[in-house]
Amino acid sequence: MQKKSKNKKSGNCKKIILSEFELLVFSATKKIPPGQTLTYKQLAQKIGRPNSARAVGNALGKNYDSSVPCHRVVRSDGKVGGYNRGVVEKLRKLKQEGVL
Repeated sequence: MQKKSKNKKSGNCKKIILSEFELLVFSATKKIPPGQTLTYKQLAQKIGRPNSARAVGNALGKNYDSSVPCHRVVRSDGKVGGYNRGVVEKLRKLKQEGVL
């Protein structure tokens, strides 16, 4: 599936092709309410792919759609994990939502 994405820095639009797996991950991530988190493993289980936690993280790392709250997905060991806008921004968003 193709999706247009606008680069915030340059303002340029480009087409992004998302796999069915990525669409599943993004759709499930959109359902995580503010103030709550899931682990990568829990999200993988939620989409019916229980052994795909790493793939979930990789998919979220490619996300630049602000409607997908990928900052709400964290590691199982209690650490916040990565974020394509930087870990400091992920921490800021989680604190703003009352998670931390």
